[in-house]
Amino acid sequence: MEVELLSQQQALARQRVDVASIFAEHHVGLVRLALIMVGDQATAEDVVQEAFARTHAGRARLRDADKALAYVRSAVLNGCRSVLRRRATVFRRAVPYEPPVWSAESAALLGEERREVLLALRELPRRQREALTLRYYFDLSDQEVAATMGVNASTARSTIARGLAALGRALGEES
Repeated sequence: MEVELLSQQQALARQRVDVASIFAEHHVGLVRLALIMVGDQATAEDVVQEAFARTHAGRARLRDADKALAYVRSAVLNGCRSVLRRRATVFRRAVPYEPPVWSAESAALLGEERREVLLALRELPRRQREALTLRYYFDLSDQEVAATMGVNASTARSTIARGLAALGRALGEES
């Protein structure tokens, strides 16, 4: 009898977390997040696909459907960290990692200022880059940033503030 109840609870959990609708609504934004973190489209798409595949496979373990998007965002960030870690070990003995070369079309579309900001953002420490991207690119609240990064809200706020200050210094702006 107890085994049947557990199976019913798992079935209810699967019904509550609709990974397909999360994918449909947030896939493009999550690919953009990964693109900012890893620097190339193909790797970004792979990271997001892997995050959704793992979330779908483990959806029975998700207890709160409202936190599923934050879970997927965290999985994407963790996937980006893994990619960057692997790159660091490969390039540690080889040529240092260079940001992707901007094509003429994208440079013309993005404009010089945005390109400078993205290049300066890439030079920030990982946690500051993640916090600023989540806060200002995805327009998440401090609580959502904290939940995605797995830190306290006060830590997220201070990381954002330090990141903004460092970004301002990198761009040569006086505060």
